[in-house]
Amino acid sequence: MKYFIFLFTFCNVFIFAQPEIPKLTMWANDFTGTLSKSELNDLNNRLKTYQDTTSTQIVVLVISSLEGYPIEMLSEETATKNKIGTGKNNNGVLLLIAKDDKELRIEVGYGLEGAIPDAIASSIIRNEITPEFKNGNFYLGISNGIDAIIKAIGGEYKAEDSDTGSDDEFPFLFIIIFLIVIFLIARNSGPMSPGGIYRSGSGSSGWSGGSRSWGGSSGWSGGGGFSGGGGSFGGGGASGSW
Repeated sequence: MKYFIFLFTFCNVFIFAQPEIPKLTMWANDFTGTLSKSELNDLNNRLKTYQDTTSTQIVVLVISSLEGYPIEMLSEETATKNKIGTGKNNNGVLLLIAKDDKELRIEVGYGLEGAIPDAIASSIIRNEITPEFKNGNFYLGISNGIDAIIKAIGGEYKAEDSDTGSDDEFPFLFIIIFLIVIFLIARNSGPMSPGGIYRSGSGSSGWSGGSRSWGGSSGWSGGGGFSGGGGSFGGGGASGSW
């Protein structure tokens, strides 16, 4: 499945312009105003304490919309740019939530892919986070997700039997998907504008590269802020929706 995601996101580079990647200044970053100040304070305190105790960095990012950009690409690029996790251990995790799109992803650093394989990340999304999101309980869903991620890192969280399975897909599927994507790219290659922004007629879709304004993330009163330690990411994790 990893190879399918890589192929899909690679091909999307030709369709969507790369957005401006947000700079994260806290462990819990909400650019939508969904979480209250007290809720952000609680999340930031918990995540800072966990980092101080273990060196592992878990970061939350809530945005309004992906605007057509693949969540797998945005999450990996955001985690990489902000260097979540330490350079020595690559022990970073990003929980990215696109509220209006009802999509989310757990992006896992290289050093934690053994503790949080794709099946575990998927189980956390489906069993701990999205049930609360469906009821509008975003803080509780995020809180449950953080607790489950911490348990998984400590070897205490187990995926359900239905969540486990082979990560390999039949190669023919990849060929079909690849041919479809190439066909769509070729069909739309005429109206491609400089810079890679896909345009149709006089309008445009996707992102206007580098111009995305993220706004601010409401408060935390604990002093200081988040700073990445040089962690690396390679696409490990899982995506979901609600």
